[in-house]
Amino acid sequence: MTVHNLYIFDRNGSCLYYNEWNRKKQAGISKDEEFKLMYGMLFSIRSFVSKMSPLDMKEGFLSFQTSKYRLHYYETPSGLRFIMNTDLSVPNARETLQQIYSNLYVEYIVKNPVCVLGHSLDSELFSSRLDSFIRGLPFYSPRAA
Repeated sequence: MTVHNLYIFDRNGSCLYYNEWNRKKQAGISKDEEFKLMYGMLFSIRSFVSKMSPLDMKEGFLSFQTSKYRLHYYETPSGLRFIMNTDLSVPNARETLQQIYSNLYVEYIVKNPVCVLGHSLDSELFSSRLDSFIRGLPFYSPRAA
């Protein structure tokens, strides 16, 4: 079990933060292009799910999986989007993404007067605490297959 990477997007589709832990394969395109593709894919999937669902989607799109990885999605009321890619053995990381938002993002970004909301997250404290948090997860393994 492992975590491959984490994206944080604002409501306008700008990637505020990105980090990877156990990513085996690179996309072969620039990071900016990868961010645009990821956000566009999420926008399309959310739209598709909301239109096709027979039920009222209060929580909306939560995750999807391919034959190689699972993408976990959490959107805050303010429009921040947290996306974590893991291997298939991680069943649901929504609570983990909520903890990243409430315990790390709010504490080290929102409450930090030096950090400007809506801009790239350059807080070394946030990055180090997030890294420690991810490495401490029960489903994190530094040597994933």
